[in-house]
Amino acid sequence: METPTEKQDTVQARWDALLQEEPRIRIRDAAERLGLSEAELLVTRCGESVTRLQGDWRQLIRDLPLLGRVLCLTRNAHAVHERFGAFQPADFFHGMGQVAGPDIDLRLFMNSWCHGFAVNEQTPDGDRQSLQFFDAAGSAIHKIFLQEQSNYGAYGVILNKFRSPNQRAAIDVQPAAPAAPALPDAEVDVGGFQDGWRGLNDTHAFHPLLQRFRVTRVQALRLAPEGFASRLKVASIQAMLEEASRSGLSIMVFIGNRGCLQIHTGPVKNIRLFGSEWLNVLDPDFSMHLRIPALDSVWAVHKPTQDGMVSSLEAYDDRGDLIVQFFGQRKPGAPENETWRSLITRREGVQ
Repeated sequence: METPTEKQDTVQARWDALLQEEPRIRIRDAAERLGLSEAELLVTRCGESVTRLQGDWRQLIRDLPLLGRVLCLTRNAHAVHERFGAFQPADFFHGMGQVAGPDIDLRLFMNSWCHGFAVNEQTPDGDRQSLQFFDAAGSAIHKIFLQEQSNYGAYGVILNKFRSPNQRAAIDVQPAAPAAPALPDAEVDVGGFQDGWRGLNDTHAFHPLLQRFRVTRVQALRLAPEGFASRLKVASIQAMLEEASRSGLSIMVFIGNRGCLQIHTGPVKNIRLFGSEWLNVLDPDFSMHLRIPALDSVWAVHKPTQDGMVSSLEAYDDRGDLIVQFFGQRKPGAPENETWRSLITRREGVQ
């Protein structure tokens, strides 16, 4: 049996061989190709271009406003959310964190934050510094890339403050815990679930409703009360983005994973389709990359709140995992934008 050091030497050798064949391959794609996690590849560079971090991640996040303008990247298996801006002070409560700024807007699920690294990459445009965070399975949670305008002195202070004494090129990863099994449709209290949905008064109460009745998100959409959820064509997402672009409508784009949910609020202008693979928003301060073949189902969803009905456009993969959600821009206490609601309901009328 391989020792941890021998195992890591094997990982490094396999990655080096792959880089020889494909020098421009992205680390996430390399990890998938090799059947490993991204963190397992990254850690092979510890002591060279990668510095392992440790400590209270909440305190590190509290220090991030010192960096000034950065690029924040959060992704899941099928979508990438990139947003430029400066961090505002973070708040933490009940294992969750919130960064609620006009540019960087994050919801942080701290129980998933396990590994952190400072990374210095060589790119065609020069060295690029970043802070990168991973869950216990070695999957990326959130990445923060410094920009020309960033405060590199503050970055150095953060690196030294949270630098781990352990810079070994090895890491222990744990398989991701499987999702809790859902009840079969026949065992669900559908009437009680539908009554609970009709009785919602806050969009944040939807997840507890799912847990109470032990249903998955897609299962919930299938069992929704009449008129509260409609399955749409996959092309509805592109049509919605293009219409929002033409009208200047301000929308909200939510993309996340187990540890982080990243939100863009504002207009979307430059909508681009790259072949049949990627649907993109390519704006100066916000980019979204959505893998079209992964979109197994798209839904228009309506939830009652104290401020009236709130509508979203949601996409799921073939495992029922949420890929992306779109909402109209709305402040708490204000009703939903009628232009946004009309845009969604018109999509429901397209067969």
